[in-house]
Amino acid sequence: MAYSQKDGAMIIFVRADLKEIFDQERKYAWPRPERCPACGMCRVWGHGFVLAYFDAIAGGVYLRRYRCPECRCVLRLRPIGFFARIQASIETIRESLWHRLGKGRWPSGSCGSRQRHWLKALIRNAAAFLGNAWRNALMEAFDRLICLGVIPVSRAIKGATGIVFEPPYRGVR
Repeated sequence: MAYSQKDGAMIIFVRADLKEIFDQERKYAWPRPERCPACGMCRVWGHGFVLAYFDAIAGGVYLRRYRCPECRCVLRLRPIGFFARIQASIETIRESLWHRLGKGRWPSGSCGSRQRHWLKALIRNAAAFLGNAWRNALMEAFDRLICLGVIPVSRAIKGATGIVFEPPYRGVR
């Protein structure tokens, strides 16, 4: 299991089949975390479901939530293969960026504005976390940012402490 924390809420990435979750809805057998990743408490309570949308499924899916009675942290389970707060899979994003950077155009049949958002955010995050030397090696920067725990295509720039840093510029040109 991998963890991602944002403002007291924590996302736990688990192996889960998106189609099964969609088909079974709230009856899907989500794994219960053994302990709270925030404080280590050895019990967590069910805290309902939250509707989330993914590109691979036409309609919303119910993601399981748990709550720690000790630190009151809300844990949300999410399938592996997706960044937090992004509907497209990591594989789809990576393939789209690779196609654009390698062939000079976006793949056909996909939303151009969304893909431009991904590229702009990747350029910005690569410059912010890795420096301008990575501008000519953006796919390597994509992989490096993931290794650093940074979502390469997110507009939110976060440091290792979880504090949001606002750059003194609007964007990298």
